[in-house]
Amino acid sequence: MVEFDDENAKTARIRFTETDVEAVENGTTPLQRSRSRSQLAGLDWHIISPNEILNRLSTSLNQGLSSEQVTRRLQQYGKNIPSAPPTHYFRQIFGYFFKGFGSVLIIGAILVFVSWKPLGDPPAQANLALAIVLVAVFVIQAAFNAWQDFSSSRVMASITTMLPDNCLLRRDGGQVNVVASEIVPGDVLFIKSGNKLPADVRFVEISSDAKFDRSILTGESLPLQGTVENSDENYLETKCIGLQGTHCISGSGIGVVVSTGDSTVFGKIAKMTNTPKTGLTPLEKEVLTFVIIICSIMLSMIVVVIIVWAAYLRKKHPDWINVPTLIVDCVSVAIAFIPEGLPIALAASLSICANILRKNKILCKSLKTVETLGSVSVICSDKTGTLTKNKMYVTECSIGMHSMTPQSARDKMIYVGKASNSIAQLRLVAGLCNSGEFDGGANGLPLSERKIFGDATDQAILRFSESLGSVADIKAMWKETFELAFNSKNKYMIRTLELVQKQGLDYAFSETEAAIFRPEDTLLTIKGAPDVLIDRCTQYTTIEGDSKPLDDDTRRSIDQIKNEWSSQGRRVILLARKILPKEQIKNMPSSANFEDEISRHARTGLTLVGIVSIVDPPRDEIPTVVSTLRRAGIRIFMVTGDFALTAAAIARECGIFTNPPHMVKNLSALSRDDTYSTSSVSNEKDIAEHPPNLRSIVISGPELITLNDNQWDQLCQYPEIVFARTTPEQKLRIVREFQRRDEIVAMTGDGVNDAPSLKAADIGIALGSGSDIAIEAADMVLLESFSAIVEAVQYGRVVFDNLKKTIAYLLPAGSFSEFWPVMTNVVFGLPQVLSSFLMIIICCFTDCAAATVLAYENPEADVLLRRPRNPKTDRLVDWQLMLHSYGFIGVVQTVTSFAMSFWYLQRSGIPFSSLWFGYGASPEGISEEYRNARLNEASSIYFVNLVVMQWFNLLATRTRRLSIFQHPPVWNPETRNWYLWPAIAFALVMAFFWNYIPQLQTSLGTSRVPVEHWFLPAAFGLGLLLLDEGRKYCVRRWPRSLLGKTAW
Repeated sequence: MVEFDDENAKTARIRFTETDVEAVENGTTPLQRSRSRSQLAGLDWHIISPNEILNRLSTSLNQGLSSEQVTRRLQQYGKNIPSAPPTHYFRQIFGYFFKGFGSVLIIGAILVFVSWKPLGDPPAQANLALAIVLVAVFVIQAAFNAWQDFSSSRVMASITTMLPDNCLLRRDGGQVNVVASEIVPGDVLFIKSGNKLPADVRFVEISSDAKFDRSILTGESLPLQGTVENSDENYLETKCIGLQGTHCISGSGIGVVVSTGDSTVFGKIAKMTNTPKTGLTPLEKEVLTFVIIICSIMLSMIVVVIIVWAAYLRKKHPDWINVPTLIVDCVSVAIAFIPEGLPIALAASLSICANILRKNKILCKSLKTVETLGSVSVICSDKTGTLTKNKMYVTECSIGMHSMTPQSARDKMIYVGKASNSIAQLRLVAGLCNSGEFDGGANGLPLSERKIFGDATDQAILRFSESLGSVADIKAMWKETFELAFNSKNKYMIRTLELVQKQGLDYAFSETEAAIFRPEDTLLTIKGAPDVLIDRCTQYTTIEGDSKPLDDDTRRSIDQIKNEWSSQGRRVILLARKILPKEQIKNMPSSANFEDEISRHARTGLTLVGIVSIVDPPRDEIPTVVSTLRRAGIRIFMVTGDFALTAAAIARECGIFTNPPHMVKNLSALSRDDTYSTSSVSNEKDIAEHPPNLRSIVISGPELITLNDNQWDQLCQYPEIVFARTTPEQKLRIVREFQRRDEIVAMTGDGVNDAPSLKAADIGIALGSGSDIAIEAADMVLLESFSAIVEAVQYGRVVFDNLKKTIAYLLPAGSFSEFWPVMTNVVFGLPQVLSSFLMIIICCFTDCAAATVLAYENPEADVLLRRPRNPKTDRLVDWQLMLHSYGFIGVVQTVTSFAMSFWYLQRSGIPFSSLWFGYGASPEGISEEYRNARLNEASSIYFVNLVVMQWFNLLATRTRRLSIFQHPPVWNPETRNWYLWPAIAFALVMAFFWNYIPQLQTSLGTSRVPVEHWFLPAAFGLGLLLLDEGRKYCVRRWPRSLLGKTAW
């Protein structure tokens, strides 16, 4: 089957058997299965030769397709995109009506209809009106759900189109970057490590180290080696076919596109079996848990009401509550307890957050990512391209013990001429041992502006080589025979070459070496990390161009230059070469064993041609981002493959290190015997208060292997850590060690080998410029800058905050204050001082609108000054919030509302003593009609008192700890929320609408409210706001006091 990771996922997982596709055909019809087999069996792209493929598709490796061919084939084959999954409209519409609390509303409406007729004797018009309102709310909720689904889908669709999905093709004789959806059969595709194949391709040229990860399709964890020749009659098993959606994890190659869109293997199977997989996000589970708790309380209260009625009232006071009234009371309790506004607020919060992230060029693959961001306590960041600009350039080069700038090297080469070719040798290795390639369409531009296809390091070295002379000229003199691509394990790249033009010897060797080099010999060039390669070098090139033995003094001098450059934050690359006589080479370059043979040759006997220093300046905004995250209680660490001195220098520039170099610790600071607490320092005390002598530490990858649990405990307490010279396995271990200590870890990366750690982290973060594998593995993609993570963290916290505020607002009036009129009516024989109809109006209209606008609240000023949320202990609804909503706000609103209602009855000649355990009895001299009229007025007063006090509760609930003057609703553009006032106005209009229209008064049992009962609730509300201001002040002033510990 095809499983979608979430509703917006583009990636599906398909599993194949060895000989057919039965494993992906569960749930399909026999006709579909036979069609699938016949379609795959009829494919012969893997059987025919590469030349036959080129002829059949009318293309060529040198020219590719022409623009006219591409246009025709786009019309013929369509765009390279899969068909959309089928839409189940009935299921979708059904969900609009019944998800959330729709089922409760419609069941309540049916029960109230039954209470009106046939149980009503006589039928009560108020019950009919109540049922109609419930049906109306049921329909309105469905309409809102439909609109929300439409708007959310539109937002997510716009987000997914922001993700770059380009590939490198040859068209009209040149290399071009093309959007994957514009690929057509016959296109010549360039494949390199990290690419995701955009279509089914037949390999026509492939490096010996090329391997493809097919686990996304087949479930096979081991990568499959790529070959040009067919290796299996089964199209799904052969190694000469690259299937759409699989990744190239190493090596490079060229392929011809043979199938696109639904014609690919992936497309054919997915078209038959794709079914979206849906599930609840953690935040939705929190909401569901809260609803279950509330519903449990609701059902308990309904059971209590029914038991009291059945055991006592039905026998002792049979005329007090009849069956229709009992049903309406139970429905009222149910509607009162259920926060109808919560699903709307949840949907609005997530939709708003998705919009904000889209505006900040952040792609979240699922809403779970947004929620988890609010809990992140550790960010392990890659250096290159994340913290730095990824715009590298060579600042210095060194030949032997002589350092010079690129410009002075060029001047020296021109001045010396043929007297010395040392700089020419450096130019040759830099230009030929390089995976970068200039864009052919930018030849007329200045060198600094010419586009280069390749990673940033290759771009810098290729540009350096070009500044010394034409790279195209030396490429014409030497032909590449083999390439071993750079990877983070080896930390070097190898390229072997054979001589094409004799003139090439003048650029490659000293005169002595050139004399012994034969045309059939091979030139091995290598570039990589100096600490890895320098021990393999036995000779070095002098500034005069000669080769001399690399003695200890020279080695120390070169090491000193390297360390000096590294301490200045520069990346240092060593370039070397070796002559391989024909007799020493046992395998052909096309052989699978050639890679191992060349790797053996590269282990010793190298000639060090020179070293170059590359600068990749930090992004301008990074120091601010680091300090902001640090204030938010998040520790940000650097995890890089660079040399320790380089990494530490860059960390200091970025603000990750705040200590001077002499105070930065290393492995020796970690005791193997001492046992430390595994809880994080950031959870115990402020990072700024951490002792300076135990604040910063640098650990290299080889040192990580030696750490025991005690040392990891100590290391994980440091607030400033740089992990240098790390491999993918070590990055993965770093993530898991922090997770073992209850940290929520975010990991950034953009390379092929970052995928395991990105998947293992609680949140994997890739850059839009990163490799396809990294983007695929990540949960979130930053399309522009790493600084956007601040917005992401902020709104990850805001989503949680605003939902908490919504619940805190809904519970007092919409639950607590509505329940007590029913309970006192049943238990104490008091009249139900708030009618069931007005309860519904509060829940579904006045409160619902205000609860929704809380989702639009801007972040509080302290949202990035708090500790990260602990998902295990910091719940959406905890006892502190329940105490605040019920024990503080709820009690104040309930007591004042009861007081206003019964005070009005007292003034109207109906004393409270006559109502207490009165069970409907009227005082002497009071007619039934007069009594009912006054009770209707008292009910409207209770309603108005709650509505008005909720306005002030809304203003108080906007902040959890800040004063209203620190987070004003109007004056400050950063804090204002214009939606508050329409929500308050809507509640006012609803109060007037249901209480002041004569026709509705008669039908619904509502009444006009005396003017003083509009102003008194305002006074109570203002008092409530001031009380809450005092509570917040105490919480801010004395956070460890009793009030501070009970603060929600």
